[in-house]
Amino acid sequence: SIFYAPQYVAYELGYFKEEGLDVKIETGFGADKTMTALISGDADIGFMGSEASIYQYNEGNEDYAINFAQLTQRAGNFLVGREENNQFQWSDLQGKELIGGRKGGMPEMILEYVLKKNGLDPEKDVTLIQNVDFANTAGAFAGGTGDYTVEFEPNATSLEQQGTGYVVASLGIESGYVPYTAYCAKKSYIEKNPDIIQHFTNAIYKGQQYVQSHSPAEIAKVIKPQFPETDLDTLTSIVTRYAEQDTYKDNPVFSEESFALLQDILKEAGELSNPVDYSVLVNTDFANKAMGQ
Repeated sequence: SIFYAPQYVAYELGYFKEEGLDVKIETGFGADKTMTALISGDADIGFMGSEASIYQYNEGNEDYAINFAQLTQRAGNFLVGREENNQFQWSDLQGKELIGGRKGGMPEMILEYVLKKNGLDPEKDVTLIQNVDFANTAGAFAGGTGDYTVEFEPNATSLEQQGTGYVVASLGIESGYVPYTAYCAKKSYIEKNPDIIQHFTNAIYKGQQYVQSHSPAEIAKVIKPQFPETDLDTLTSIVTRYAEQDTYKDNPVFSEESFALLQDILKEAGELSNPVDYSVLVNTDFANKAMGQ
């Protein structure tokens, strides 16, 4: 997703290669699948919602995943309806069907968090459709499923261009600053390969700095090869949308306050009974070193 622009900037501008790394990016389609790839050894580094690291730690995994760099600081998805509505109120969702996300995943928990914040009970006031695979929600909505759907970019804009959906609200704006996505690696991998983790974090920080200091048009041009099916004007408007709501973090440090907020959201969603200490699952040494601290 264009939600992860700093990562694609780091890749396209050769920041990983500058750091001596040959990085292959594969899409995991959800934190559950990405964490499985990480724990099984199919991936060296995982990039996902940090709730997954909390879940697998609480499952008793001894070689658990540790978060070492944060990329985004807001939710990156949007509520899409079937009609344009400049006067949208969250109360409009009363009695409606929404294509949500997987139970316990960040997209779904943020949606429920926002619904509750706006006086709606996710279990009684709306019907949440949660059996549509993450990769197929936009297609299902275009095919007639649900009154609303929650989509990342470029899917939200694609629905608008097709005339089958219209963005009515931003979950990123509604939910506030949230540690939505971060990089993690297994404890054993970090212990054996601290140089790789450091060089990787350095490259991500360079990508973050580029995004902070360049225009959406310049960023879109750089990441275009990653999105061959999306034209440059559309890419630019999506990067603008994300930049204007302060989605992209300007450094990779994952703060203790952010981790506490994440665990609060998990508790609110009924997904966390055993909070985990920040110092166990977050290591900021690499991020601080990347920033020269």
